[in-house]
Amino acid sequence: MATPQCSVYATGQDGTEQCCAFKAQLQHLLIFSPSEASLLQQALLTARSDMEQRAPSVPKLAWLEEEEAGPTSVQQPEELEQFQLLQEHAAKDRTEEEEAARGRFGRTAQEETAGAGTGVLENLPFLGAETGAAMLDLLVEKGVSNAMQVPAMVRYIHQWLTANEAAGHRLDKALLELTQEYPCDVLITLLRWAPSCDRAATTMWASIMSSSRTAEPALQLLLDVLSAWPVHSVFTSDGDDAGVFALAATVALWRVFNLAWRSRVVLEYFPRLFLRLLHQTYISTQEMPEEVETFWKACQEQHGLSATPNSFALQTLKALLCQMRYEHVVLSMERKRAWDTLLRADTHHCAVGLLAREMHRVSSIWSCDMASCLLDLLSQGISDWELPALDLLVEVLDCLDLSECSEKVLEILTRHLQSQSRQMRRVALRGLVVLTSMDPSMYSLTESLGKLLWDRDGDIVEMTLVVLRLLLLQKDLAIASPIALQLAEALWHLFDNDNSLVQLLSIRLFQGVITRVVAKGEKALKKHVSQSLLPLFFHCHHEDRPVAQASRETLLSALSVLKRKDLKQLLKTDQMWRFAERLLAEDRSRAAEHLRLALPYLRSAQEPLREAAVRFMGMAGRYLTGQQPEFHIICSALQDMTDDSSPAISCLALQALYILLAVRSVPSSRVQRMRDQLRRLWKWQPFLCGRG
Repeated sequence: MATPQCSVYATGQDGTEQCCAFKAQLQHLLIFSPSEASLLQQALLTARSDMEQRAPSVPKLAWLEEEEAGPTSVQQPEELEQFQLLQEHAAKDRTEEEEAARGRFGRTAQEETAGAGTGVLENLPFLGAETGAAMLDLLVEKGVSNAMQVPAMVRYIHQWLTANEAAGHRLDKALLELTQEYPCDVLITLLRWAPSCDRAATTMWASIMSSSRTAEPALQLLLDVLSAWPVHSVFTSDGDDAGVFALAATVALWRVFNLAWRSRVVLEYFPRLFLRLLHQTYISTQEMPEEVETFWKACQEQHGLSATPNSFALQTLKALLCQMRYEHVVLSMERKRAWDTLLRADTHHCAVGLLAREMHRVSSIWSCDMASCLLDLLSQGISDWELPALDLLVEVLDCLDLSECSEKVLEILTRHLQSQSRQMRRVALRGLVVLTSMDPSMYSLTESLGKLLWDRDGDIVEMTLVVLRLLLLQKDLAIASPIALQLAEALWHLFDNDNSLVQLLSIRLFQGVITRVVAKGEKALKKHVSQSLLPLFFHCHHEDRPVAQASRETLLSALSVLKRKDLKQLLKTDQMWRFAERLLAEDRSRAAEHLRLALPYLRSAQEPLREAAVRFMGMAGRYLTGQQPEFHIICSALQDMTDDSSPAISCLALQALYILLAVRSVPSSRVQRMRDQLRRLWKWQPFLCGRG
């Protein structure tokens, strides 16, 4: 990086003219009195004389390095004496007229001194090392009249530190005062000027982080840069709009975290730093622009890194954890091979959940702070990291005080229930399980959850049922009619789900819904209750005892809602088939609907359900003999069941079919064939008798 060239040298003026121009610039800044400017003029003449003895091809940074030990170093005491004299008598040399001039011209200093200030700063590299440092200290102490000068000052400090390795903290005071007054200009310039964070830049970052006055704005700005991947766009006061690499902020943090001391401000910012670095381990797996790739190669060469950007972000995250003295978390994740999982885009969110559990065990305070930060992130909408962030939030959700943020949490979880991503819906449901266990009054969720009961993913349906049970099945909780109707319709369709747990949960929840609906909603609900009677009847024959028991109890509750005491009495006395026959006999108009509901049970994997369906078909056929299409469906279904893998069911189907065809006027030859089939099956008579 080339040192800025002095404008007065470029004109070809001699040394005296240059120094006079410099003096005029100093006076034009309205910072120095005439006597102060004269002393500075003498200092510049001395520096000019020294430079004229040097080869013009020597770079300016080399001049500064040579002045540490070169033959002209004897001139340094004279320069120092001049500056000491200047500082001691500056106040005495100011006259009332000069003070008045300050007042007159102070109003226009912002506009007039931009060019002159730049000229003064460009002359600094031509002074001796200590003289230039003292000059900069004095400039800062007098006050920077124009923020446009700050980036040039930051660049000079970096150059000075590069050339003077042994005096690493000589300009700390000037740097800290500049950072405190112009944090954005200082920090963005440093990230632009030394993005790979060399030794001099590391010294500057260490000084900034060592003071609480400057560490806090520095960390806040670094977080802003980290959040804008891959480049953060911002203007500095000198009009520079060059992008700042998010990776440059990561490199700076890596250097800071590897320092021996632990900053108090880093402790305060730990949750946000942790989340942003975790985010960068994921986002840095994406393709980067060419300029970022070039920058990263320079970082690798300078620091001897072999890491990829995402693994380097992880390395920085580990350094943060170690500075927080959480080495055991790092080791625990190593033992579980979770760090490698974190670097893969497809498994990243799983590793994030594991890391969150590790951090949860370390400190509930940090977990609470992280949860608050995650709520802000998810509220803003971070589409590239929503799944891991949501997974992390669910793991630390129990640390939050829901009295303050329940509405925000609920809004985020509800919104992600509508996601097209199956994984996102699963994580959101896990969050609702945690949320409802903490605060079971989240009644407004039921409408969104009811829609998920139609989802094709069995796991999502199962988790939805769990959440709904936690929400609704509370003591003395009345359910509004619209919600009850929505849930009842979805639930009785789940009675025949392939998952027995889903069957059990849906049946139990259906019972809760129909018994807790408000009185004015019972009439509209009765339609769904009536439709549920036959499925519940069949599931009373379920092989899984808990499902059969739940079906029986729910059927009794449904009959109470319908006020069918006669059917309820038959059920209580275990007269199951008289119950089915009464159901068909009293509502012949719905016999076709009952037939439609019963047909799927003929294909059930459970033998008891197929047997119950065959018996029911035989009963329904007697009530549908006058309805040709329905009667034909029954006969065809029973004919198919004569080839069932169970001999008992095939015999039962053949017997039912024989009876139905005998009742109807059918050709005698067909009845005779069926009679012959029954005779061949007569050898199973004892078994069939035992089956009733």
